[in-house]
Amino acid sequence: MTVLLAPMEGLLDFVLRDILTRVGGIDRCVSEFIRITDQLLPERVFTRIVPELHNGGKTFAGVPVRAQLLGSDPVCLAENAARLASLGPDGIDLNFGCPANVVNRHGGGASLLKEPETIFAIVAAVRRAVPAHMPVSAKMRLGYSDDSLAIDCAQAIAQGGANELVVHARTKAQAYRPPAYWERIADIRAVVGIPVVANGEIWTIDDARRCRAASGCNMLMIGRGAVVDPGLGQAIQNDMRGIATVAPVAWPSLLPLIADFWHIVCTRLDARSRAGRLKQWLNFLRRRFPEAEHAYRALKTVNDPAVIGAWLAAEAHAHRAAMPARPAQPLLAA
Repeated sequence: MTVLLAPMEGLLDFVLRDILTRVGGIDRCVSEFIRITDQLLPERVFTRIVPELHNGGKTFAGVPVRAQLLGSDPVCLAENAARLASLGPDGIDLNFGCPANVVNRHGGGASLLKEPETIFAIVAAVRRAVPAHMPVSAKMRLGYSDDSLAIDCAQAIAQGGANELVVHARTKAQAYRPPAYWERIADIRAVVGIPVVANGEIWTIDDARRCRAASGCNMLMIGRGAVVDPGLGQAIQNDMRGIATVAPVAWPSLLPLIADFWHIVCTRLDARSRAGRLKQWLNFLRRRFPEAEHAYRALKTVNDPAVIGAWLAAEAHAHRAAMPARPAQPLLAA
C-alpha cells in the first residue's frame, strides 16, 4: 500500500507537507503547481514553492517531494523541467487536472484534457528533457465537461513516457462535488501500462477501502482528508496491512504540531496571511476534532500574532500531561 499527499494550491503547501509528514503514513508528496508560461524561471522560484529542494528533495521527516509543473507549452515546460531537475526533486509531476477557472482560461490544468495530442507532446518533451533516472509523473481528472476523452488522455500520458499517473476521479465540471467515480479509474488502469494512483473523496478508512475495491489501485492519494485528519494516512496504511486496532491522532498529540505549524507560518509567510492560514487549518480540523471547534471559535476574530501565540501556549500547557516529549524540529531553509 502506498499513500501519497496531494498538492492543493493555497492549502497543502510546504508548511502542511512538513507538519503532516511528521505524523507518518505518507510515502510521497507532490508540491502545489509551479506555473510555467513563456520564460525560463530562475531557481529561486522553484525553491520558494518547493523549499524541500534545500533538503535533498525531502521534508524533514524524510518523505520525498515531487515538484509539479503547470503549463501548456511543451518547449517551455521542457526547459523549466530540466532546470528544476538539476535542483534534485524526487521527480517531475505535470498538472492536467487543476479545475480553477483562472488556470483553465489560460490553457492550463484541466483545459488540456480536451487536447490529448497536446498532453502527449508535453509529457514527451518533459521526459526527453530530464535525466532518464528521474521519474516523470502526471495528474489528470476524468475530463473537462465530461469523461469521454479520459482513456485518450491517459494513454497520451503513458505513451508520452510518464512513469506514473494519478487520476482524480471527477471531471473539471464536477469540481470537488461528491461522489468520486473511482470505477472509471479501473477502466484507465486496464489500458495503460504504468502504475495508476486513485484520488478523490478519500476522507476515512472506509472510503479508502471502497476506493481500492472500485479502482483496483494499491496506490492512493489523499488531500483534504489528511488536512482534516492528520492521522488518516497512517490509519489507511495500518488498515491495509491488517492491523485491526488503529489509534487515531488525539488532540493532545496534535497540539505541538499546530504550534510548529504556527511557528513556521510566522517565520516564513507574509504577515498579512499568517492568522488566516492557522484559521484555515483549524476550520478543516474542526470536522474531526471537537477541540478544534473551540480553538477556531476562540481565534476566529483574532489577528494579533502575540495573542494567537499566547493562546496556543496556554492550550499546550493545559494538555501537557497527555503529550509525550519530542525533539525540536528544524525549519526548511528559505
